Parts: sequence; structure tokens; C-alpha cells
Amino acid sequence: MGVPINYWAVLVATLVNIVLGFLWYGPIFGKKWRRLMGMTIESMEKMKAKGMTQSYVLMIVGALVMNYVLAHALVFGMTYTGMYGVVGGMTGAFYYWLGFAAPLTLSSVMWEGKSWKLWFIDAGYYLVALLIAGAIFGYWV
Repeated sequence: MGVPINYWAVLVATLVNIVLGFLWYGPIFGKKWRRLMGMTIESMEKMKAKGMTQSYVLMIVGALVMNYVLAHALVFGMTYTGMYGVVGGMTGAFYYWLGFAAPLTLSSVMWEGKSWKLWFIDAGYYLVALLIAGAIFGYWV
């Protein structure tokens, strides 16, 4: 027997993830993120001129895989804990962020010399994206 995954929820969570990324790294934190990354408007334009299609496709595939795996993990987590619904989905998503995304992204501070401010922007994006996806999955389970 397979894991009961709502594929519509996975697609919606992926679309929300893409919109969140556009807003997060655009109007919300875009200028600060670019500055902390050492990027200029000119360097961004050069990247765009080279073509961003492959980058966007990989980002979409990554978001789809992340949400598919999160949906699986939440089904098991909610079944084990008995905590269902939006709260159960968001609680599970928070713990997956805390156990996986937060520690993995810390390497940018520890080994790459990136600032804590940049880490908070990037890790914050993953936290919000996972919490929203958790809410979507919790609602649709």
C-alpha cells in the first residue's frame, strides 16, 4: 500500500513556494540579499542575459521534490503523533526545517564566510516555505 499523497496539494505548495521565492528575494528582501551576496544590478543583468531558464527549471523541480518529500514525511509524522490538520502540518514542517534546512544552510556561515544576516534571509525563506507547505498538507490530508 502506498502513502496517501494529495498530489494537488503538492502542486499548490510548489506554486506557493515559487511565488514566495519571487516575493522573498524580490520586493521583501531582494535589495538586502543582493547587497549581502555582493551582487550588483549589473551582475544580475549579466546573469539574466546568459539565460535563466535552466535556473528556473531547476528551482521548480527542487521545490516540487521538496514538497513531495515533505508531504510523505508529514503523512508519517501526523499518523505517528496523531496531530492532524494545519497545526499538525506546520508543527511537522517546523521540525523538518529545524532538523534539516537550518543545519544544512549553516555551512554558508561556517565555511563560506557568509554573514548571519544572509543566513537569516535564506533560512527564513525555507522556514516560511515549509510552514506554508505544512499548512497546505495539513489542511488537505
